[in-house]
Amino acid sequence: MLKICCIGAGYVGGPTMAIVAYKCPDIQVAVVDISSSRIAAWNSSSLPVFEPGLDDIVMSCRGRNLFFSTDVEKHVADADIIFVSVNTPTKRQGLGAGKAADLTYWESAARLIADVSTSDKIVVEKSTVPVKTAEAIERILTHNSNGVRFQILSNPEFLAEGTAINDLLHPDRVLIGGRSTPEGQAAVNTLVSVYAHWVPADRIISMGLWSAEISKLAANAFLAQRISSINAMSALCEATSADVTQVAYAVGKDSRVGHRFLNASVGYGGSCFQKDILNLVYICECNGLTEVANYWKQVVQLNDYQKSRFVKRIVSSMFNTVAQKKMAILGFAFKKDTGDTRETPAIDVCQGLLRDNAHLSIYDPQVTEEQIRHDLDMDNPDETHGRSKQINIVSDVYEATEGAHGVCIMTEWDEFKTLDYERIFKHMQHPSFIFDGRNVIDADRLRKIGFIVYSIGKPLDPWLRDLPAVPPS
Repeated sequence: MLKICCIGAGYVGGPTMAIVAYKCPDIQVAVVDISSSRIAAWNSSSLPVFEPGLDDIVMSCRGRNLFFSTDVEKHVADADIIFVSVNTPTKRQGLGAGKAADLTYWESAARLIADVSTSDKIVVEKSTVPVKTAEAIERILTHNSNGVRFQILSNPEFLAEGTAINDLLHPDRVLIGGRSTPEGQAAVNTLVSVYAHWVPADRIISMGLWSAEISKLAANAFLAQRISSINAMSALCEATSADVTQVAYAVGKDSRVGHRFLNASVGYGGSCFQKDILNLVYICECNGLTEVANYWKQVVQLNDYQKSRFVKRIVSSMFNTVAQKKMAILGFAFKKDTGDTRETPAIDVCQGLLRDNAHLSIYDPQVTEEQIRHDLDMDNPDETHGRSKQINIVSDVYEATEGAHGVCIMTEWDEFKTLDYERIFKHMQHPSFIFDGRNVIDADRLRKIGFIVYSIGKPLDPWLRDLPAVPPS
């Protein structure tokens, strides 16, 4: 029986390996992690990752051919194929700080693999890594091999949180990059045979190692670019009384463009876009491609601008101050159907409002109070005590909005479309403001109730039309 081990039981490793086990009953799959609490959660009835459909998949395979363990060395030593799905955050200090990927966890994984392996292995890059990472990993493994032979493959993930299970079951494509040597191609064919259990042959694409590594960065950069592009248009639409939804529909009908990723919002978030583009910028700079680096840097700058613009619009609309005012924050995850808050625009918006001394009442159906407080305090440890008095995390959306001066919709949870807004309006301070950062509400209907509504990229409410978009200094 072919044995697969995945190092890293996070958002990518856990769901990916669950699908492999589900679709390949003849393969033994082990997911390992040094975090005992995370492994315990994977072995419980309350999984550490929220994805629609994931629970059923895990429960059907766990204990049969899918195992979660902290015994990293044992499962790595036993495996034929080792997926490495560890975190590759942006470096916080040192050379390349703020841009380059931190490969500390990857290097540790490679050294562990070399130390415990007594048989030949195929090592698969599943984490998003900089181009030429495979070459560095090869050097570590080769110099510590003890006669064991390793083949390095790149198999980047293309999952969208909230739809990860469907993405894994019905992928647009599966990329597998390997060396052009006979041994490299044999390793590629082995991994192809795993995916061939459920993925059509024409969707499994083999290519060179470097092409596969850069394809992931390129894909995320292109998607983020589309979001920044439509968000740039949203600012122009507001200034000219155009409707960004109509503009996006017209542009998306062009078959050369398509409709996906053209929804204006307060900004993109998630674990990949920001760090992958910054990594791409760093790689371009290292290769002397200054103009190319500046081009991609602008995508990130536009995203930051959109979040800042949203906060400024809120403050400007509410008499140039939100000090001591209660602001209801609806949604904290970076998108619906996930509990992930990494790089969520809600963090920047909340921090912006807190700096103006607002009082926040935050509701999200999936994000824990512990996670929200961690996210809002992590970058400002000296302000933790003061901020805790300004933040209230609640489990009921109507509690969040009761007595509020304004409501900010930060995540496009379906439930926000069908709330009893007449009830909300009745129990808010008046005038009552709604700032829709995801364009999920019917602004005209809410205006008839009595709300002053701001929707990104939409014609401005008469109340807002004559106010400056940016409050005076």
